Amino acid sequence: MSAADQDQGDEASFFSHLVELRARLMKAVLAIGAVLLCLLPFANKLYAWLAEPLLRNLPAGGQLVAIEVASPFFTPLKLAFCTALVVAMPVVLYQLWAFVAPGLYRHEKRLGMPLLVSSVVLFYLGGAFAYFLVLPMVFSFLAKITPQGVAMMTDIGKYLDFVLVIFFAFGLCFEVPVAVVILVALGWVTPKQLTESRGYVVVGAFVIAAILTPPDVVSQVMLAIPMCLLYEVGIVAARTVATRPADLESPDA
Repeated sequence: MSAADQDQGDEASFFSHLVELRARLMKAVLAIGAVLLCLLPFANKLYAWLAEPLLRNLPAGGQLVAIEVASPFFTPLKLAFCTALVVAMPVVLYQLWAFVAPGLYRHEKRLGMPLLVSSVVLFYLGGAFAYFLVLPMVFSFLAKITPQGVAMMTDIGKYLDFVLVIFFAFGLCFEVPVAVVILVALGWVTPKQLTESRGYVVVGAFVIAAILTPPDVVSQVMLAIPMCLLYEVGIVAARTVATRPADLESPDA
């Protein structure tokens, strides 16, 4: 094969990958759009459900307020979009996986799919943990320390931003086991090194929790402790990866 023919083949292969990437992205966007269309009629109810942990802890007569003129419309719409993105995330990640999987080795495929599923499940667990446990305790704490004579009335847009930060902080930090397994699988660290670094990880978990969460002790502790526990889970899972023999065969065609 001449150099010109090889260049043409490489160019054709490059464009075929671009076409496939475009198709995968379109499917991901369509999945998000379909979920969003289903959620739009229930956007206000969805926001009422999201606001329930705060409203439950407000004093008698307390309520959320809309400071900006258009916030009663845009805030539920923003929540519906974020919810659609989270709900459709398995489809988005599957499209990404389907695009990169043909170029992976068999042992990478066997490891990649469980990690993909685990990351989605752990993210959902982190969000559920934040909604059902963390937010009620945080708002109860904030309501109790509100100075006397101050009416605690939060803007609906500010409240949504606050809750989204909490959700994504807990969802991402619950990915610690997946991150640990990936580091061991890549050979960057060993389970023994992870075990020896436990003390540094505990300190780092509290520092990360202090950065990602609001300035209250309750949410910081409730984020740092699960991160430490999940780190231990990641070490256990990483030991199985470290002892598994690696396949060195070429990627599947």
